[in-house]
Amino acid sequence: MLDHVTIGITDIERSKAFYDQALRPLGIARLYAEGERFAGYGVRPKAFFWIGLREPAQTGAHIAFTAPDRAAVERFYDEAIAAGGKDNGPPGLRPHYHANYYGAFVLDPDGHNIEAVCHLPQS
Repeated sequence: MLDHVTIGITDIERSKAFYDQALRPLGIARLYAEGERFAGYGVRPKAFFWIGLREPAQTGAHIAFTAPDRAAVERFYDEAIAAGGKDNGPPGLRPHYHANYYGAFVLDPDGHNIEAVCHLPQS
């Protein structure tokens, strides 16, 4: 199951202005911002559509898959690296997202940022 999607952009202020206006009729609002690099949109409390500045070497695609537990996040990471993926953030807590955000990030062979994330506390 998909958890959220991020697309790459080149001008954060221009893109925030666009999406703030364009998504409003759909009941989708900007809920979060990570400094001047990312903004998250959704319906409270969940942001499911993100925009973010990207480096030229990496594509703008970021696809996150929900994992049932932290062990599955770790297995995803190990298998993705074994399959030729490139580390983009090993398994671990990301408390700047929320207290139980446990994720791992791998770049696929085309440079897409693929993530597995578990939102549950350690069992």
